[in-house]
Amino acid sequence: MSKSVKHTLGTKKGWGLAAACAAVAMAFAAPAPASAQQKFVSIGTGGVTGVYYAAGGAICRLVNKDRSSHGIRCSVESTGGSVFNVNTIKAGELDLGVVQSDVGYNAFNGVGQFKDAGKFDKLRSVFSIHPEPFTVVARKEANIKSFEDFKGKRFNVGNPGSGTRASMEELLATMGWTMKDFALASELRPDEHGSALCDGKIDGFFYGVGHPSANIQDPTTTCGAQLVSLTGPAVDKLVDKYPYYAHATIPGGLYPSNPNDTNTYGVTATFVTSADVPDEAVYTVVKAVFDNLDDFKKLHPAFAHLKAEDMVKNGLSAPLHPGAEKYFKEKGLL
Repeated sequence: MSKSVKHTLGTKKGWGLAAACAAVAMAFAAPAPASAQQKFVSIGTGGVTGVYYAAGGAICRLVNKDRSSHGIRCSVESTGGSVFNVNTIKAGELDLGVVQSDVGYNAFNGVGQFKDAGKFDKLRSVFSIHPEPFTVVARKEANIKSFEDFKGKRFNVGNPGSGTRASMEELLATMGWTMKDFALASELRPDEHGSALCDGKIDGFFYGVGHPSANIQDPTTTCGAQLVSLTGPAVDKLVDKYPYYAHATIPGGLYPSNPNDTNTYGVTATFVTSADVPDEAVYTVVKAVFDNLDDFKKLHPAFAHLKAEDMVKNGLSAPLHPGAEKYFKEKGLL
């Protein structure tokens, strides 16, 4: 993963967000074939308004389109996010999940929030998806110019179990801050923080997400919320230290009331599974996505600039699952 990346995210405000929701709904639309051989795979995602849920829905839609031939039915589940997905895959309660690249690294190596649990050495990468810049949004009236201005303010640090929360804690530790540096460190889910901001209940929030996102579109449209650049020595230290972080830029004009570029850093959303999940199942899922990659890229604007050659390597913090590796080698991508 490049250490200095300017993500090309597009400029059409809100384009494709309704389509993403439609993709999720369509993942469940067709009835399953009457077959005793029917098999099921489940995908853990995130909040229903986030890109993870749209990604899971898009993947399931492509898998289910041909399930009469391969016999695998895919279902998408809204979850607490990256950390939850890793733990649930480890417990065998989910087959696959969307996970931030930093969370995947920590889980496989047994560090960070997984230090007590130890290494999840059966974690396997499937492919990477979209870049996820860490996005800081401030209430217009709070007059926030930099992240440091949030000291003593009411700030949403993310819900427990999410990759956003894990990354927030890592940033604060590197800055020498704790949760006590905020007047209030709220733990709202992504589908709650935008309305809380516009209602004046919080002054800002931190969110790792692919762009454009309804979670950012809504408060910038509704109450003129402002994106805040996330830069400085602590960010530079994190990017230099960890392979899964990279500098990123959210283009100006992507959201209402935000004409200027927003400089930040971020991770990559990755699709992961366990070594215990059968090769055939993972191969089928990968084939469904990559054989129809042009269709997949149309299912959400965050996917528009994906390239197959990047998806097989960027941000992958655990070894490739043999089922994914088999497909990539067949197609000459490895």
